[in-house]
Amino acid sequence: MSSEPESDTSSQKAENIGNTLFDKIFRDRNGEIVLAQTPNLPLICWIVITLLKLIFTTGKIGMQLDAIAFGLLFTWAWEEIYQGVNYFRRALGVIVLIVAISGYVSRF
Repeated sequence: MSSEPESDTSSQKAENIGNTLFDKIFRDRNGEIVLAQTPNLPLICWIVITLLKLIFTTGKIGMQLDAIAFGLLFTWAWEEIYQGVNYFRRALGVIVLIVAISGYVSRF
């Protein structure tokens, strides 16, 4: 009988992690702690539009860029709320959504 150690796959690793509050908030399904990720398309477009708003600050173009930026940030937050990898990312989506809506509404 050999006592060779078995390799620890990601599914085994996830099973070994306890269900503590910390794990539920900060770990993804593979057991990795996730606070930041590579930006997805709505966030990348929001960054580009926000930079363009620095150039076009007034007029119709500025207003249109503002509306597009809000829509992109809203989309990113909504995706995080429903598809976030952990509770931290989902809470981040809720916070960004609340701040974006309140900031947009306060302008009117």
